[in-house]
Amino acid sequence: MVSMIDNLPHLPMHALFDAQFQSSRVQVDVPLALRRDRLKRLRQIIENRSSDLAAAVQADFGVRSAHLTEVADIFVLRAMLTHLNKHLPRWMKPVKVSTPVYLQPAAAHIHRQPLGVVGVISPWNYPIQLAFGPAATALAAGNRVMLKPSELTPITSALMAELVHASFEADEFCVIQGDAGVAAQFAGLPFDHLFFTGSTAVGRKVAAEAANNLTPTTLELGGKSPCIVDASVDLNDAAVKIAHGKLLNAGQTCIAPDYLLLPKGREAAFEKAFAAAVARLFPKIAGNPDYASIQNDRHFARHHALLADAVDKGATLKVIDPQGESATSADPATRQMAPVLVYGAKAGMRVMEEEIFGPILPVLTYDKLDEAIELINARPRPLALYWFGTNKSARDKVLANTVSGGVSVNDTLMHIAHENLPFGGVGESGWGSYHGHAGFLRFTHEKSVLTQSSMGMGHLFYPPYGPRFEQVTSMLKRML
Repeated sequence: MVSMIDNLPHLPMHALFDAQFQSSRVQVDVPLALRRDRLKRLRQIIENRSSDLAAAVQADFGVRSAHLTEVADIFVLRAMLTHLNKHLPRWMKPVKVSTPVYLQPAAAHIHRQPLGVVGVISPWNYPIQLAFGPAATALAAGNRVMLKPSELTPITSALMAELVHASFEADEFCVIQGDAGVAAQFAGLPFDHLFFTGSTAVGRKVAAEAANNLTPTTLELGGKSPCIVDASVDLNDAAVKIAHGKLLNAGQTCIAPDYLLLPKGREAAFEKAFAAAVARLFPKIAGNPDYASIQNDRHFARHHALLADAVDKGATLKVIDPQGESATSADPATRQMAPVLVYGAKAGMRVMEEEIFGPILPVLTYDKLDEAIELINARPRPLALYWFGTNKSARDKVLANTVSGGVSVNDTLMHIAHENLPFGGVGESGWGSYHGHAGFLRFTHEKSVLTQSSMGMGHLFYPPYGPRFEQVTSMLKRML
């Protein structure tokens, strides 16, 4: 189909929305070939320009390894696009459903259609994956997409805009750049669906803006994801996986373990295992290209303020630095911050009230598993939960008695990489899921269709009501 407008990403935001809106109403049905073509064009962007994208992320962070961007952004996108392309023909098909006896011999099915225009507001921590991932899923579902990437990664956002506008018509897929004020205006557009990834505080504002237009939303937020270490655990194995989950991207991951629940008396053993794990993953902190910077000065200062608040309120800090330095950061200019364990963390401390989003890990202890479960359930429901151990009854008790967006057992982060598992939050950690089939359905309208037979008996329920109606309803009561 010919685009309704030239590829003009410089148009005002409202004009771009209007163009996408009109195009989505003219072409309601989006064929498989066009959807796959759009996915192909997006894949060509990440395949052909992955090194440029990684360099842009590095420039925005200060220190952010191209290898980290490859595994956490590009690889995840590549897997997602492959999965979408493979399963799209089956997902698009109408779904036949059985018809209850009182409506037979009518037939019924669910007809899957694009929603129309989807807005995506993406964050800075994984600026490629968390922008192009939701966009790819929305495109696979046949939608037009407007993307507002983070202003905190301006170099990456500008490059993504350049690449998208070179590969897509503006009424297919476009990128809007700008600050928080632009994001607020963006959230106020009357999208058919608005997808937001970011903090719970900003998520509330986005939801309020969207509510003015009754725009359905998916909110992928954060929260304090607990990590339970069971008494049956192999501490050395668990410590490596916890360190990896906590320190990937210097802890700037929405599903990073936010606090640790450890059997009382195992503190020294865990600290030793954790320190060995950190040294194995990151032999040095300062100057290590594999260890990411805290993204900006404001967040760097916030992390130090969290630690100062904890110490003021009675906590003890243990800096885990393989180089043996005592400071929490070797060089404020690079913002590479060594991991810090916080002992004696308790309610009222900022490290226990705010999402940390950095390499700080409060360590709490428990006598009985019920104490750990009660502590988790006393807090807002988290985006992720982690459990380590070999005691299956303890594992099952945690799974049955806690609610979280997702869970990894004996690992961290990995559930997000499974395309057949929905990814999303619950309560204050968000609502709505995406990835794989769940994401396709999130951006799809499932239209109910009933086709009446010429032999349909619906007239038996028409007025005037009398003996015939009583006979029919009496028979159905015996059947239902």
